[in-house]
Amino acid sequence: MWQDQRAVYLQIRDHVVGGIIDGSYAPGDVLPSVRALAAERAVNPLTVSKAYQELQSDGLIEARKGIGLYVLPGAREVLLKRERELFLRDDWPRIRRHIDRLGLAPATLFEKA
Repeated sequence: MWQDQRAVYLQIRDHVVGGIIDGSYAPGDVLPSVRALAAERAVNPLTVSKAYQELQSDGLIEARKGIGLYVLPGAREVLLKRERELFLRDDWPRIRRHIDRLGLAPATLFEKA
């Protein structure tokens, strides 16, 4: 389940980010509690807490004392922009080199999709 080469808290963060991007967590939605998500993912609550703190620092979620953590309005748009930029900077060049190495034409890629 966990990737060895990436910190678990970052993988938890990515899970929540994915939920915000795909709409599982909409603006105003409450996120799973630290304890609930830790139990679900079989990790230490401090790991989940660290992931949530990073999302709070990024201005994507907010804590409401005694109530929980909520997705802020505009979080999805911010994340889509950021994730697209990361993909184009980090992933796409490697994928493009692999496509070129295999001699695949764009039409072939799209017909298999």
